[in-house]
Formats: sequence, structure tokens, C-alpha cells
Amino acid sequence: MGAISGLWRWRHNPLRRGTDLAEAWSALAALLFAVLAAPVIGCLVGAAAQDSLQRSVRAQQQSRHPVTADVVRALDRAPPDGDPAMPAGADPRSRVLARWTAPDGTARSGPVTAYLKSPRPGDRFGMWTDDRGRAVARPPDPAAATTHAVLAGIGAALVAAGLAEGCRRLTVRRMVRRRYAAWDRAWERAGPDRGLTGAGG
Repeated sequence: MGAISGLWRWRHNPLRRGTDLAEAWSALAALLFAVLAAPVIGCLVGAAAQDSLQRSVRAQQQSRHPVTADVVRALDRAPPDGDPAMPAGADPRSRVLARWTAPDGTARSGPVTAYLKSPRPGDRFGMWTDDRGRAVARPPDPAAATTHAVLAGIGAALVAAGLAEGCRRLTVRRMVRRRYAAWDRAWERAGPDRGLTGAGG
């Protein structure tokens, strides 16, 4: 709004300099870009991210399969790092040696992570495997992918608006420096008495 009022204020002002009008126009351009173009950029980036992430989610959901595994024996406890796929309120993770059947029907075994507080031989738990029966992480949730796409779009819009404001500030700074340089040249032309000769001073 300051850009619009600045343009209106300098419209017919006899003291208006070219730089004053240029500053007001640059502020108005940055404002219009932030209000109109930045949201469009955010929507385009968000839509592209959504398309890419959802394709990745579908591919992983098709190539990963839930199976039920049996605990053979407990191993050393898994490190307590956070897992975004861990359900809220789930038991701590445990490392176990387990047996499971691959999607092609072959028997598999190996060390895996199980959400069992105190695993004992014979305990059963769910896990995910790829097409070849190897243990893999749980496929991502489509809702989580959408959240990431929305955040990417918002971030892109904010970056675009920030770049517009940064360009405006850089332009104004250069204009102000030129204005000061012009004033210095004018003072030098006026001479050491600064125009006071013959003024009775």
C-alpha cells in the first residue's frame, strides 16, 4: 500500500525526482509480484512436487509387501533414533533374528527391526519386504507426501516473494547511492562557500 500511496503522492509533485518515482514503481512491482506471481509459483511447485511424490508413493506401494515374521531370537536392542513410520504410542524398537516368507513363496531370514518391547522366540510381528523378499522400510503414506508437497509450494512462494523484495531493496539502495553521489557533485560545483558568496555571511 505504501507503493501505491507513494506513486499517488509523487504524481504531480513539482519536487518529484526521477528516482522518487522509480522507487515507488519498484515497490509497487515487488508488491504485485509477491501478491500475484509468488502464489502462482508456489502452486506450480507444489503441484509438481505432489505429482512426483505421489508417483513415488504408488511405485513403492506396488513394490513393497506386508508380511508376518516370526522371531527366532532377540539381538542387541536397536538404537533409539526416531522413525517417522513408527506408529504413535508404539513400543520401542528391537533388533531380532526373524523368519518370514517372501512374496514369491521362498523362506527368508535375517536381522530386522521389530516394534516389540520384549521379543521372545515365536512372537509374530508385521514387516515389509520388496518383491525379492528383502526387508525394507514401510512405504510412505500418501497423506504425508501431500503434506510435503504443500510445504514445498509454500516454501517456493515465500522464496519468490523474498527474492522480489530483495531485488527491490537492491534497486533502491543503488538509486540512493547514485542520489548521494549526485549531491556530492552538486556541492563540489557550488564551491567551498556553498553558495553563500554575496549573501552577507
